[in-house]
Formats: sequence, structure tokens, C-alpha cells
Amino acid sequence: MNAIINQFDNTFIYGHKDKNEKELDMRKNRKNNSHTYRKRICIMAVLLAGSLMLGGCGVKKENAADNELPEIVIGMDYFEPYSYQVSNGEYKGIDVELAKEAFQRLGYQPKFENIVWEDKDELLAEGTIDCLWSCYSMNGREDKYQWAGPYMISRQVVAVNPNSDIYKLSDLEGKKLAVQSTTKPEEIFLRRTDERIPKLGNLISLENRELIYTFLGKGYVDAVGAHEESIIQYMKDYNMELRILDEPLMTVGLGVAFAKDDTRGICQKLEQTLADMKEDGTAAKIIGKYLDDPEKYLEVDKIGEE
Repeated sequence: MNAIINQFDNTFIYGHKDKNEKELDMRKNRKNNSHTYRKRICIMAVLLAGSLMLGGCGVKKENAADNELPEIVIGMDYFEPYSYQVSNGEYKGIDVELAKEAFQRLGYQPKFENIVWEDKDELLAEGTIDCLWSCYSMNGREDKYQWAGPYMISRQVVAVNPNSDIYKLSDLEGKKLAVQSTTKPEEIFLRRTDERIPKLGNLISLENRELIYTFLGKGYVDAVGAHEESIIQYMKDYNMELRILDEPLMTVGLGVAFAKDDTRGICQKLEQTLADMKEDGTAAKIIGKYLDDPEKYLEVDKIGEE
């Protein structure tokens, strides 16, 4: 497929040929910048540690409490109502609260890191993060990671403006649709393994999820594809009226992803803890803070339904 870089940063418009070298260079440069930033942080940390050691000679160092919990780093994307930050910097959301509760039960202190989602696999492989937990769909990725889950379900859907003449998936034939890059909706429309999925005029992939709604509001695209809960949340936050098609793209299971070669056993313990939280009502209580009818999101037997 051909990818055309337009005036919007990190925007890829898929047509009918293979991606060109310009797009690949752009993604490599973004990753290199990310790595350079991390290296600078590491160097600064080493220098700071050295200065503290020199300045502290002869002074008794106070150790952390013996019962301080070991830290586990969670890679996440800003994805309301699952994972996001409020004005004071505190992390909130369904996945954030589930993670705090689950890892506390397991004896860990979770640390949340907002990452460039396209770099997630590299960060996981190199150990910069311990797991991915941010409304991450397991479907089609079952063999790519070790998974704790599915701990809840989510519907992947298409939304349009209220006055749109699009009412079912087949109406998308030849239309323009925006998605967040590297997400399940992007995969569904690129692969088109489901016979219900029509051939689009253009599939526009954006790194920034919120820009898909901007594109829809400005008329640059005819529809957007995303998790149903994120669309509903966006409408609430920005008082935006959209119409979600009755016909979903797919019902997916959400899970916590660990590296395939992770041998610590945390993934297996986390899966059991999440099951315990579902059984004792903790999961439903947390989900209910953000979504109506929380029990329906725990019906993992509906995964794969269309």
C-alpha cells in the first residue's frame, strides 16, 4: 500500500500501493529521537548519582524501609477511560485502578509510563517496561506475547457524524476512515479478512488518537474506528455528538501483555489475581466508576462476536 505523508504530523493515508521509504524514515527518526532522549536521561541519572555519592561521604545513608515493595513498570497510552493523567499528574482510569489493586495483592508497586505506542514491542523486549496494560486487544495477538487475561471485553466499532448516510459497514465502501495507528481497527481494515469489511477509499492512521475525532469533525474523513468506550468518553469530554453503527467490527478481549521470553512468572500470577478480583466483585466495582453496567464488560465468553 502507498502511504502519503500530508500536512499533519504522524499521519499516514493508505491508498493502493506499498508504503514508501519516506514513511519508514519518518518512523525510524521518531524512534531514534526517543532512544536519544532515554539515553540522555540515563546519563543524567548516572551523573546525579555520582554527585550524591561524593557529597555524602562520611554521612550515614538512610536505607528505604525493608518492606518497600519492588517496582513494576507498566507501559501505557493515554486512552480514556482506561488510562490517562489528570492535571496534577496522577494516573487514573479503569486499567490504572485494576493494575494498582492487582499488583498490590501480588506485592508490587506499579509505576506507569506513558510510551510511544508504536515503540511498545521494542521497549518490552529491552526491559524498559515490564508489561503493556492500556486497553490492549488480545485478538490476533495471542501468540505474540504472554498474556494475563482476558480480564474484560470491549467492542471495536465505527462512528460517524449524526447526519451521515453511513448506517452499516457496507456503506463504508469507497469512504475515508480514520483510526489510531497500530490498533485493532487499523488491522481490521488493512487485512480485510472479515468479508463484512468493505474496501475503503482511504484509511488514515494517526498516532494521536484524539486527532481521529478532529478529522471527522473537520470533514477530512467520513468515519472513525475505535473502542466503543473511548468514543463514548470523547463525546462526554468534548460535548461532541456522534452516531455509533449498530454493527460492530468485533468484540475483543483485553489483556496485559508480557514479553514472550519473560520467565519471572508474574504474568501467570497476575492472571489468577485478575480472576480473583472478578470473583470477589472488585473488578466490577472499579469498572463501574467509569462505565455503566460494568458486569457486561466482564462477559469474556462473548469475545470474537461480530
